[in-house]
Amino acid sequence: MASEFGKLLRVALFGQSHGAAVGVLVDGLPAGEAVDLDELQAFLDRRRAKPDGLSTARAETDVPRFLSGLEDGKTCGFPLCAVLDNADTHSRDYDALRAVPRPGHADYTAWAKWHGFADMRGGGHFSGRLTAPLCVAGGIAKQILSRRGVHVGAHLYRAGGVADAPFPLSPTPGLFDELAAKAFPVLDDDAGERMKSVIRAARADADSVGGVVECAAVGLPAGLGGPFFDGLESRLAAAVFGIPAVKGVEFGAGFGAADLRGSANNDPFAVHDGAIVTETNHSGGILGGITTGMPVVFRAAFKPTPSIGKPQKSVDLNTMEAATLTVSGRHDPCVAHRAVPVAEAVAACVLLDLLLEYREGTSWN
Repeated sequence: MASEFGKLLRVALFGQSHGAAVGVLVDGLPAGEAVDLDELQAFLDRRRAKPDGLSTARAETDVPRFLSGLEDGKTCGFPLCAVLDNADTHSRDYDALRAVPRPGHADYTAWAKWHGFADMRGGGHFSGRLTAPLCVAGGIAKQILSRRGVHVGAHLYRAGGVADAPFPLSPTPGLFDELAAKAFPVLDDDAGERMKSVIRAARADADSVGGVVECAAVGLPAGLGGPFFDGLESRLAAAVFGIPAVKGVEFGAGFGAADLRGSANNDPFAVHDGAIVTETNHSGGILGGITTGMPVVFRAAFKPTPSIGKPQKSVDLNTMEAATLTVSGRHDPCVAHRAVPVAEAVAACVLLDLLLEYREGTSWN
């Protein structure tokens, strides 16, 4: 199934942006794991749109209803199914888009694949709305990981050309908590104010901007993963590219490593408190697809929101003639800041899946 990822921990998304609900089915969760619903709701609220001029005006409560998989507040070993109702939909805003695809969106490719039968209201199954149930799965995975000493956090690394400070060499769970508590998730609040100004300016100009999210995971042991196509980079990248609007993923120094010499890019090994560490982390905590024990660090690039109020060139799929499209309705001028918890959610699911594999041959529990 295309909207599914994972090996032992299988995460499948379903629903459309303007359908009755969106949801997630998670199979393979360990039984007996407590799920703090208040903590989960706080995580989901980080993704929700806020009335701050930086997000869409669409307001959904995003309170999940669990249909299966939870009993007395704990996972019961069976597939967990959660749904989030869609209540604040303005489907008429999309009537003009049925025959005229939005440039930069999946309208045309969905039409080409499903011959016009796809429900593309609000972006349909391609919408960022599907990241809400993804955060349900990831929020639960984060709770399970944290009880094993593995913590995942992220921040808005760049937006509209304005950069935040990068994560330090060894970010702490406390730093992740500080970021999660912020209304705008950046390390440098002054940079955050400049980002917000750029986003609001784009909105005022009926346009949009892109951004980059930096995500890190700490507490992972060395030796997780495998070479080539089953490596941690391969599995993380495949899942992260499933997040709507992601167009690029890099680990550690990423594309910047291409401009370095080996003597600068290589991470020197050292021993600290009886453990092997590296003095730098250009590898992003992964070598040969296998964790080094250093923080796993990756960045995801999000394109500018394609639904903008400026006139754009398109075509009428019925007449096969040129058309001009001006998108109305409610849309984010930037999705990257709302995608910060989404990146954490995807990373948590992939890492929990990897640790479940590791547990099969060890005493990890």
